[in-house]
Amino acid sequence: MGPTFIIAGAPRSGTTWLYELLDRHPDVYMAKPVRPEPKFFLVDELYARGIQYYVDQWFAGAERYRASGEKSTNYLENPTVAERIQLHLPSVKLVFILREPAHRAYSNWLWSRMNGMEPDDFETALAREDERERTLAPALRYARPHAYFSRGLYAQMLQPYFARFPREQIRCLNFDDIIRRPGELAARLHRFVGVAPRPGDAAGLDVVNPSEKREQEQMPHETLARLRERYASAQSALVDLVGPEFADWEEA
Repeated sequence: MGPTFIIAGAPRSGTTWLYELLDRHPDVYMAKPVRPEPKFFLVDELYARGIQYYVDQWFAGAERYRASGEKSTNYLENPTVAERIQLHLPSVKLVFILREPAHRAYSNWLWSRMNGMEPDDFETALAREDERERTLAPALRYARPHAYFSRGLYAQMLQPYFARFPREQIRCLNFDDIIRRPGELAARLHRFVGVAPRPGDAAGLDVVNPSEKREQEQMPHETLARLRERYASAQSALVDLVGPEFADWEEA
């Protein structure tokens, strides 16, 4: 038995929070450990081992639970992953969490800088993104530590999933709700994956973004405004694809 649901999303947007939330539910089996993520459908070398390897490695014992799942954040950004998941798990439920894209990009830059992968200031890093993506070392082809702007083009990345799966199998969640309405988000997610809602499971769960906890600096307002201007058409495309709940982000 493989997963009944899969969590993915934009990096720095709360996928680990969703994992920890669901891991608290007695009727949910979560693939362990949380790190390293399975990434089975993303990493070619892992996928070549076959679907039975994936099931045996990550879901032994899952059949005793009402729902079972895994989290591999970067599944969202690779259209081949959608094809592979649809081939092997056509009935699986897909959970994607999204964050206001400009702040997500800045958080990603903070993370890369904290981990010694980013010597440039944010504006320079944005300007160099396309060049760096073209010349990325093979060892970093899945991590993509300098993919700041492109990882906020949510509609473009979601489209392959909506093309292959019924809408009722896809749930897009908003990072804002982790901050402002965690109990409501927990209950909605529990219902979607097929277990009894337990909004209290969200109590005491912190957003796991250590780069932002360590860094006190804020993105300059001028940079934020320019970045949001760049994202304007992508934002409209997201609303057209997913719905009006993503028309406005609360993260200022």
